[in-house]
This record gives sequence, C-alpha cells and structure tokens, in this order.
Amino acid sequence: MITVAPPLAAQTSLEGRVDSVFKQYASAETPGCVVGVAQRGRVLLQRAYGMADLERSVALTPASILEAGSVWKQFTAAAILLLAQDGKLSLDDPVRRWLPEVPEVPDFGQPLTLRSLLHHTSGLRDWGSIAGIAGWPCNTRAIDHAHVLQIIAHMRELNFTPGAEYEYSNTNYNLLAIVAERASGESLPAFTRRRLFQPLGMTSTSWRDDAMRVVRGRALSYDGDSSGWRGERAIENIYGNCCLLTTVGDLLKWNAAFDSTRLGGAGFRAEQESQGVLTSGQTISYAAGLFIGAWRSQPWVGHSGATSGYRANLVRYIQPGVSVAVLCNAGTPMPRRWPTPWRERWSRSRRPPPRCHRSTSRPRPARSQTRPDCIATCATCGRSACA
Repeated sequence: MITVAPPLAAQTSLEGRVDSVFKQYASAETPGCVVGVAQRGRVLLQRAYGMADLERSVALTPASILEAGSVWKQFTAAAILLLAQDGKLSLDDPVRRWLPEVPEVPDFGQPLTLRSLLHHTSGLRDWGSIAGIAGWPCNTRAIDHAHVLQIIAHMRELNFTPGAEYEYSNTNYNLLAIVAERASGESLPAFTRRRLFQPLGMTSTSWRDDAMRVVRGRALSYDGDSSGWRGERAIENIYGNCCLLTTVGDLLKWNAAFDSTRLGGAGFRAEQESQGVLTSGQTISYAAGLFIGAWRSQPWVGHSGATSGYRANLVRYIQPGVSVAVLCNAGTPMPRRWPTPWRERWSRSRRPPPRCHRSTSRPRPARSQTRPDCIATCATCGRSACA
C-alpha cells in the first residue's frame, strides 16, 4: 500500500527544488504539470503547477486527470503477459492466429509473433504515418481499431525481417490490444480494470476508448506558440498504444506494485522487464512496454509519452526504489532540468529518464479528400517514421 510520508526537512528541501524546476508553469496564465515522487511505496511529494482549464480558470491539482500517451504501452504489455500466465495465449503465437486480418507478408523465414510486437521488432509499419501520407495526420479524424486493421490489411511487405531490427511502431501495440480482447473475451478496458486497476487501487484510471466520454476532473490539453495557447483535444478512439487517463498518484501505485508480488505474482516483474533480443544476438533497450537503461551502474526503467497537448513520463530508479511520475497538459518543450532534484537526492546517476517527446506548434495541414481504400493502399509505401 502506498502511504503518505510525514513532513520532513528533507522533503521540504525536495519540494523547494522541484518548485524551482517547474516555476515556469506556476502561473494562472499557462497550462502546466503535476509531479509525484515516491520511494519504496511511500509518497514523498505530489505537486501541481499551472492550470487545468484556462478558459474557466481551473487550476491543476495532484488529483487532476491527464493523459499519458505511450506510457500506457506497459499496461497493454502487462495484459498480454497476464493472459500468457492464464494459458490463454503464448508470446510465441503467430500474429495471424489472433489477427487473420494481418496479410501474409513475406517474413523471410522468421515468423511474425506476439513477442515481436511487444519488443517493436515486427517490422510492421506505423499505421499513423501511413494515414498521414494519405492526407489524414494523427488526430484529424475519429479513427478506431477498425480503421487501423483496414490499413494494416493492405500492407504488402514489412520494413525488415521480424526480429532483425528494432523500430518503434504504434501498430504493434494497437494489434496487441486487439489480441488481448480476442484472447480474454472482453474489452481491454474491462480486462485491465478487473485485473490491474481495481486490485491496485487505481481508482482514477481509465482508457480513452470513447474520446467524447465525459471524465470528471480531466485537465484539458494545450499547445502554444508566440501568439498564445491553443486547445488540443484527442478525437481518436484507439487504445493500447496510448490513451489512458490517470493521475500521478495512480502511476505511483502502479510502480509500487513492481516492488512486490501483487502484480502477476513472483517472476512477473522480471518478465515485463526482460529486454528484447534480435536474431543477431544483440539485446535492445526495449522490454515489454518499457525502456531499460542505466548510468554508472544505476538502472532505471520507464517510458515517456505524448498525445495532443499532453506530455508524460514515468520512471522507476531500481536500486534506490524511487519512482517519478510527471503529467503535463502543455505541449511545449519540457524543461531539461526537470529530473534533477530527485535524481541527485536518491541516485548517483546523472542521466535523466527518457524525456517527453517535444512538440512545436505548427499549422494543421489542409485535409484532402481521400477514399478509405486509398488510405489503406498507402500501406505499401516506404518506411514510416517512429511515432
């Protein structure tokens, strides 16, 4: 159970140092960030800076609900690992066992498996990049998993032989979400609520499976430039690769579960943190929905994320048992110094966790009238950019 730490001089010092990092957001005129820090299950700090709703003058609080982008790939991966434990599937199952919609593209002798999806070694092209080529960049229409499958169904080749390379692609985790639903017989939101969120007390966490659903306490997201702030709203009904709404408190509960056997029992953490291995024998930095890193023998595990104007990062420093959760509703570059206070206090490491994706405000491209079959045909285009 996560407990709240009593006020200590050291904690006060930590708060002051964190305040100095996020002072640019401590204003009633800007969106901002919510920060949480815990050590071995004990919450040391939860702070909020800036506004949740600029139009209505509602401030962010530690209880504010924001979206965490690709941080949520680890939850999709956890669902797949639990289903493997249940005997409902195997990580070495061919993808087409669960997804016959995926075409029989040339795999050059290496099968396309669920494990290759988990580690981004499948070679499958990113569906969002393909849709963008066809004139519909991300978040310009209410796309759902049926659209994703339509695009993938028209792929005629992979970017590389499965297992030969690592290339980050959201397609992998959208497909894993669909696999989890077909293997479990229930929606991914229902399965993760029953097996993950409720047992861990993550009462403020839910998937954005319906972009128009009202979520009480949700902070709006913004992007900004020299002319001011503009609202950004995700309208896509996809999940698995992203799109979970949560609080920093719930994220700290999730990380705390990795320091016990409450999540999946003995051996589950090691399985989720097991890094992918290419056919060449090279070990990659990506595990099951998590990046693995180290600096001067100080290991960390984490993932960053970005959706619309939301930016996020969730990191766990293994040896000191420190977790850091940051959720922001400002799509501007994150301050480079933000990990410094807790990094210097609990770890000799001077390497920050993976920084949030940067975003610069730019005009939306004009939408072109493109038939759905043309969008799908673009699946035969060249390599996609990482998302």
